[in-house]
Amino acid sequence: MPRPGRPSSHLGRLLEAAGYRVEGRAEGTLAVRSKDHRAVLIVAAPRSPADVEALFPGDAVHRTIVYDDEPGAVARALAADRGIEVLEPTTLGTALGELLLPAPSGTLDGAEDGPGAPSLAAPFAIALEGERTLRPRIDREEAEMLAGIESPRFTLRLVPFFVAAYRVRPASPHGEAGPAVRHLVAVNAVSRTAEIWDDAERELVRGVPEPHQRLAPQLSEPQAESIAVDAIRRYHTVHVDHTEQHGGALVIETRRILPSREDLKLGAFVLLYVPHWYAESRDGRVVLDAVTGRRTVTADAPGA
Repeated sequence: MPRPGRPSSHLGRLLEAAGYRVEGRAEGTLAVRSKDHRAVLIVAAPRSPADVEALFPGDAVHRTIVYDDEPGAVARALAADRGIEVLEPTTLGTALGELLLPAPSGTLDGAEDGPGAPSLAAPFAIALEGERTLRPRIDREEAEMLAGIESPRFTLRLVPFFVAAYRVRPASPHGEAGPAVRHLVAVNAVSRTAEIWDDAERELVRGVPEPHQRLAPQLSEPQAESIAVDAIRRYHTVHVDHTEQHGGALVIETRRILPSREDLKLGAFVLLYVPHWYAESRDGRVVLDAVTGRRTVTADAPGA
């Protein structure tokens, strides 16, 4: 059995051969395998898990500390609280097989060029000349029913959105890369909020016959891209439960794993206008998306 106290020899080489990136640190040797989000820290001297936890990458799903001797009950309790696996010479042998299992294959690189892969072109196949507006599906009568306030005064406003198709490969619950998915991300260019759309839900038209107001964008395309990336990563976050037995108690830690920026590809943005009904009365204001009927955040132009 390899001695973890000598990471530069047997154990370090085994991990490197299994696809880990191995690097020496002052605190020990860190081995990281990004394909399945595993990280192993081999420490040559007793160190508290609390002191070395920051060495693990933020996206590591399975974190292990290998000690060269029994670390003690306190260290084990601290590790369990943080969802970190603890190994020492008597337990390393049985766990080594799992640590050295080949990482699952499949990455995003080049996948968009494969047959049947989702396209990252503009969100809609037909680029209409002139203004790009989504067809409203909720008329004024339906908006009155959905608003739920008495004697509202209705205004139809066209709210600008920066919209792009994207392709993302979220992590699976076991840490390896999951299947790629495709959606649209839409950034409200007035309220600076983002939504995830299914491209089958919406239809483009040249304009709407109903009297309306048009709001102007209040942010730039680079600003919209930053908001979109954050929203996509949050939307496709995977929650992973890490379970460890400690002193007869079952400890479960839930960790949030966001897709990495390398596992996300964003298409070109187009500026679209989404009709919204603004219902205003003495009781307040309700804003309804005239395409989906959902209540939404207030999207006002300055001074409106």
